[in-house]
Amino acid sequence: MGMRRRSRRRGMMVGAAVGHHMAKKSDARAQQASADYQEEPAQYAPPPADPADQIEHLAQLHTSGALTDEEFAAAKAKALGT
Repeated sequence: MGMRRRSRRRGMMVGAAVGHHMAKKSDARAQQASADYQEEPAQYAPPPADPADQIEHLAQLHTSGALTDEEFAAAKAKALGT
């Protein structure tokens, strides 16, 4: 009778260990998946809301060559509301 009790006990211990391992593995996968889908921060700064700051920002873009003369003039007129 002692042999059966030991083997049952071992079976329960192994089952509990496997269950714990699988649950831990599942949690790690879920955390990794949620980390993969987190939103990345924007890589650029949004243009300022104040028209003067916005025109200054546009001037910097124009100086760096990101905006042509026509694009700069159109964006400046839009910022001024005309």
